[in-house]
Amino acid sequence: MKKLAPAIFSMTLIMILAACNRQNRGDNEGKETGGTVWSIDKAQMWGENIPWLRGANFNPSTAINQLETWQKESFDPVTIDRELGWAEDIGFNCMRVYLHHLAWQVDREGFISRMDQYLDIADQHGIKTIFVFFDDCWNAIYQAGKQPEPRPGIHNSGWVRDPGDLLFQNPSLMDTLEVYVKEVMEHFSEDDRVVLWDLYNEPGNNGLGNRSMPLLKNVFAWAREVVPSQPVSVGVWNKDLVDLNRFQLENSDIITYHNYADREHHRRTIDSLKVYRRPMICTEYMARTRGSRFENIMPMLKEEKIGAINWGLVSGKSNTIYAWDTPMPDGSEPEVWFHDIFRQDGSVFDQEEIDLIRKLTGKAE
Repeated sequence: MKKLAPAIFSMTLIMILAACNRQNRGDNEGKETGGTVWSIDKAQMWGENIPWLRGANFNPSTAINQLETWQKESFDPVTIDRELGWAEDIGFNCMRVYLHHLAWQVDREGFISRMDQYLDIADQHGIKTIFVFFDDCWNAIYQAGKQPEPRPGIHNSGWVRDPGDLLFQNPSLMDTLEVYVKEVMEHFSEDDRVVLWDLYNEPGNNGLGNRSMPLLKNVFAWAREVVPSQPVSVGVWNKDLVDLNRFQLENSDIITYHNYADREHHRRTIDSLKVYRRPMICTEYMARTRGSRFENIMPMLKEEKIGAINWGLVSGKSNTIYAWDTPMPDGSEPEVWFHDIFRQDGSVFDQEEIDLIRKLTGKAE
C-alpha cells in the first residue's frame, strides 16, 4: 500500500519451512489463535468456485481517508455508484475497501447500515468486496469529524492508521476493537457480497515491526470465534518481518500478498508462495514508475488465476497519482501516474491500459 520502503515481498527459507511444518502438523490447526484455519482442500474448493477476482483498492474520489468514506456526514453513495459503474464497465468484479473502527465507534448502527448500503451498490454492479479492518500505514493520529484537505501533490497525505498510536497510549482500546471486529463480522458473516475478510493491512509498517503482533494475533482469534462463511487472511508484504510473515501465512485461509515490483520479481513471489497450495490474491500491485504495470502483471495473474487487485480506481483526494517518494508540491499532474485509472470526470489516464483490461476481463467489444 503506502510505503516508507518498496513493498517487494520475496519469501525466505524460514517461511518455506514454516509452510512445510504446518502441513506436517495438520493443515487445519491455527494453534496460536485457538480457532480453525481452513484445510487446504476447503481453501482449494473455495478457489475453484469463485471467478477470477480482478479489481482495485477502492476509496471514493471524494474521500481523503477511511473516516471520510464511512462517516455519516461524508458518506457519498452517489459517487460510489458512479465510480463502481466505471469499474463494472472495464470488467472489474472485486473491490478491496478499508474500514475504520472510529467511524463505527461514533455511530455503530449507522456504520453497519452504510456498509450494507455500499454492498448493495457494489452488488448492483456485479462487484464483490474485500473488507480491511486494521492498517499500519501513513498517519498515526486521527480524529472523528471533518477530515483535513489534501496536501497538494503528496501521496495519501490524509490517510490514517487504524488503530495507530492510540492502541499504545490506551491498551484498553483492544477491548473496543474486539467488539468492533466481532460485531461487523457477525453481521456480514453469511453475506455472499463479501468475498474475503482482510484482517490487517501491512502489520509492522512504519517501523512498528513486532509491536503489531498482539493485535495481529487477536484479530485472527476474534475472526475465528465468529467463524464467518468467508475466508480470512492477512497479506504478506515485507520479507524482513519474519515473525509477522510466519504468523500471517500460517493462519490465513487464503494467501494474500502485496507486490509493487516488476514482472520478474513478482513471478518469484508467486513461485515461492505456491508452497502453501492455497488460492492466492495479490491485494496490492500496479505502481507504474516502479515497473509494476497492467501490461506486465495483470496477464500473469490471470494465467495463474491469482486475484489481481491494483491500487486505486479514481484519482481524487487520496492523491495516489503521485508516487510515495516523489511529491509534487505544486499539485500538477505527473506525466506518469503512480496509481489509479480514471479521472473524476470518467476519462482515463491511458486508453491502451483500458483496452488491455477489458480484453483480459472479457469486456472487449
